[in-house]
Amino acid sequence: MAKTFKRPEALSDAITHYCPGCTHGVAHRLIAEVIDELGIRGRTVGIAPVGCAVLCYNYFTFDFQESAHGRAPAMATGIKRVRPDLIVFTYQGDGDLASIGTAEIIHAANRGEKFTVIFINNAVYGMTGGQMAPTTLPNQRTTTSPFGRNVAEVGMPIKMAELLATLETPGYITRQTVIKPKYILKAHKAIRRAFTYQLEGRCFSLVELISTCPTNWGMTPVAAVRWAEENMLAYYRLGEFKTPEQGRVETARQQAQRN
Repeated sequence: MAKTFKRPEALSDAITHYCPGCTHGVAHRLIAEVIDELGIRGRTVGIAPVGCAVLCYNYFTFDFQESAHGRAPAMATGIKRVRPDLIVFTYQGDGDLASIGTAEIIHAANRGEKFTVIFINNAVYGMTGGQMAPTTLPNQRTTTSPFGRNVAEVGMPIKMAELLATLETPGYITRQTVIKPKYILKAHKAIRRAFTYQLEGRCFSLVELISTCPTNWGMTPVAAVRWAEENMLAYYRLGEFKTPEQGRVETARQQAQRN
């Protein structure tokens, strides 16, 4: 009997170190599937973050580089500018991208660097013990906010997709999730679209993926999916926030207004 479902060639057969119920594995598979579909494995370079996915280079079968904490966009910029023929992407969590790497991601997007960013948002620092992150929800409990995030003291969670979408530079900015099959299918399409824009040399792209962290949330995997759907998706709206086509229309509209 022939196989009807198999591991993508871009994904290794290594057993991951992720906790039960963690959705990093789902995100890895989607990336690998898209790379196989587009036939770009031989010229793809990933940039690993500092965080739970620090070892993700063990799980793919193409070249990877390891960056300093938050500096993946800077490394991706250098590689892409020196070798524009390569397909380059960063894989970053909310602590890596939205905290120590905030300046890096904003300026890379504003410069319109032609690489792709996969941004995993699980609203908590995972690897270092479950501390409050820039994306932690109001009143959400973490190891450093045991009584819940107090927005009067630390402000509201940062919505990175909306923030980057305000830049005038054309780009592709979208937020999806990988917590259920009906969402995973849309996430796959978004990742493929982001890589396609890079193949065409068109724009910077960021795909934010709302994810779960059952261990640091103190929940079972099933409860974590339920909590994410009821709470995270209420605050972090899914959808496309910017496309290169919209960017051109908006730029033309602004120029017309100035004239």
